Amino acid sequence: MEPGQSQVDLNTVVDVEISALSVSDSPRIAGESAEHIELLAVADGPLPPILVHRDTMRVIDGMHRLRAALRRGQETISVGFFDGDEADAFVLAVESNSAHGLPLTKADRKRAAERIITSHATWSNRMIAAIVGLAPATVAKVRRKMPGGATPERGRVGQDGRFRPLDGAEGRKLAGDLIAENPGLSLRQIARATGISPETARDVRNRIRRGEEPLLTGPRSGPRGQRGGQRGPGRPAGRRRGTTGAVTPVRMPAADRSRTVRRLKGDPALRYSNTGRTLLRLLGIHTVSPQEWERITADIPADCRRTVAELARACSDNWSELAQRAAERQAGESVGA
Repeated sequence: MEPGQSQVDLNTVVDVEISALSVSDSPRIAGESAEHIELLAVADGPLPPILVHRDTMRVIDGMHRLRAALRRGQETISVGFFDGDEADAFVLAVESNSAHGLPLTKADRKRAAERIITSHATWSNRMIAAIVGLAPATVAKVRRKMPGGATPERGRVGQDGRFRPLDGAEGRKLAGDLIAENPGLSLRQIARATGISPETARDVRNRIRRGEEPLLTGPRSGPRGQRGGQRGPGRPAGRRRGTTGAVTPVRMPAADRSRTVRRLKGDPALRYSNTGRTLLRLLGIHTVSPQEWERITADIPADCRRTVAELARACSDNWSELAQRAAERQAGESVGA
């Protein structure tokens, strides 16, 4: 398993000695419920497998089942494993406890939100809210109260996996830089690299062609390059003097992609339809880590590289088309709502 890639393996369940498991770092401030443990202990049949972080052997999901197994006098318990870093393991623990079993208290969920904001600062308030079971406004309030929580960031990753600048002006500036350096890029490529919509990218490109600044607001003093002599002809807004090189596209980390796909797999509307299952299979292909992509690329035979590159570009265009159509449908539904 490559660093940054996370995976839950509940298909391979093994019996593990309870004494080998760690019970630290629970999202429950007050610990487990004695009443719930007793209910599980006297229930008929075996207990469902618990989820354990493979690297640390820490219990992620199933502390009540573990305590119940001890009450039954068991020395072993059935375990499925999670592969990933400790920060992701905590996120999964919170997500699991919010989805089933004994719910977390509001205090538990607020503390969990604080930890996730710290470990995954680029995640949107809405995305964290969906994990911890709070309202997005509550998560925003928690973020503001944290040290540095109100400091503006470049942007955040939403539940759909897309990166969006917190400041729309920043996205326009990035687009202006990118268009000036790579005039042949398509609107979708510009939008994907800067976190703005294709229509916003079109507006930025048209403004640049007319010699205007990319931004919608702020004072204008005629064509670009004529404001106090600070910019030369064709120089895009937002470019610092002395900087070179293209703007690096912001990509969603592999671990975040994996988690987002797992969340989608839990949506009945996708799981129980043929087209939904097809989409989930296709999305699952793209959850491999950057290191794995690097190995795949390095192993392509020399005589196949050109063909593979052409196919990869075609696939990229197909995904861009899917993203555009999905965004347009979402926009249309929002208008009609």
